[in-house]
Amino acid sequence: MPEQDDYEREFDIKWADNAEHKEPSARARMLAARWKENPPRPQPFRADPEHVGRRRSSWVSTTVVFGTVAAIIVLVGYVNFRAQY
Repeated sequence: MPEQDDYEREFDIKWADNAEHKEPSARARMLAARWKENPPRPQPFRADPEHVGRRRSSWVSTTVVFGTVAAIIVLVGYVNFRAQY
């Protein structure tokens, strides 16, 4: 009997998916009602250059990473050197 229930459920899903008219979601209805009274302003695809934060150069970031790694290597070497004597 569970197999027949699964078949009937699948049939209902197929029937619903093939419907000619699909009701919009609650969010879509809410936005449509809101935009009917107060339409949204057009938004550019990309942000304006003046509002975009200035990014550091990739060379600066690379230098900071390699500098930190080099400092750790030197520190570990110094600690090992002092431990031997």
